[in-house]
Amino acid sequence: MKTKIYVNNDKFIAGMTMKDGAELEHNNMALHACKKTDNIIENRKRLAASLQLELSDFVCATQTHSANFYRVTLNDKGQGAERMDTAIADTDALYTYEPNLVLCSFTADCVPVIFYNEVNGLIGVIHSGWQGTVKEITSKLFEHLTQVERCNPSDFHVQIGAALSQEKFEVDEDVYLKFKALGYADDFMYYNDDTHKYHIDNQLAVKRQCELAGIPAEQIAIDRTCTYVDPDGFSYREDRQCGRHLGFVVKKGIDQMEIE
Repeated sequence: MKTKIYVNNDKFIAGMTMKDGAELEHNNMALHACKKTDNIIENRKRLAASLQLELSDFVCATQTHSANFYRVTLNDKGQGAERMDTAIADTDALYTYEPNLVLCSFTADCVPVIFYNEVNGLIGVIHSGWQGTVKEITSKLFEHLTQVERCNPSDFHVQIGAALSQEKFEVDEDVYLKFKALGYADDFMYYNDDTHKYHIDNQLAVKRQCELAGIPAEQIAIDRTCTYVDPDGFSYREDRQCGRHLGFVVKKGIDQMEIE
């Protein structure tokens, strides 16, 4: 099973599953975009086993390109793990303080944002497609974490996962104007005179949102793998029938400290 491990230290493990021709449905992790539910459950179980956890430890949301976020508690354990109708509804970001829960974000070109707080142990995932970015889901969540959860922004480490590259993310003027209205995304856009399309770097727009929230730039990493170009990527823009990557983060419990 192809999985990028972005973080694996004594407190946290975070990563992103990738497309893999040797696995069921090429290692698709999404129940909402699959040929057979059992295949997805099997893929998720294999990921859970690699994390020394169970599928019942997963927590998934019904992603709707919203700016909604949700604080996960132990009562939410297993939501969306095996059935779509138990997933946390209308939510595109999850966070928790609880150990041994796998917070999940599903993407195929959209930007997965995975983060952890070194001081208080809070972890989270964000699904930020272009709609989530212009709705500023990342900004709103970190504002909430700072004001309501009393987090210090400088304690966060952020991993921006593989997504659609600027070269392949071409849009019409309506989407360009939404990004321009943000007031801080101009450096991440250009116009192609030949195609009359705008090209946007959604990853860098999200990185800027993290920086504006007070997270130090050196604590924000970006995986520049393009999901369209790279053979290990699922790309909705390339193939509407594609599967999904799973971006995940876990706060390790005592029995998980030795994951390799």
